[in-house]
Amino acid sequence: MRESVIYQEILEEGEQRGEQRGRQEGERSLVLRQLTRKVGELTPGMRKQFETLTLEELENLGEALLDFNTLLDLEAWLAHK
Repeated sequence: MRESVIYQEILEEGEQRGEQRGRQEGERSLVLRQLTRKVGELTPGMRKQFETLTLEELENLGEALLDFNTLLDLEAWLAHK
């Protein structure tokens, strides 16, 4: 069974999903640390919104936060993402 083409495809697909998930969690962790250092602790509501961001949105936020000065900047970005 482990030698079957279907088994190999399923295994490869699972590995790709795991890599994607790991990349997203790494990006989420990095952006959260940067945000906290730049503008302070996120409110519970902001944190909840932050946790739902896709990998692409996290990457965009990682760039946008360079221009942030306060939590209001993050709030505005989350409202218009």
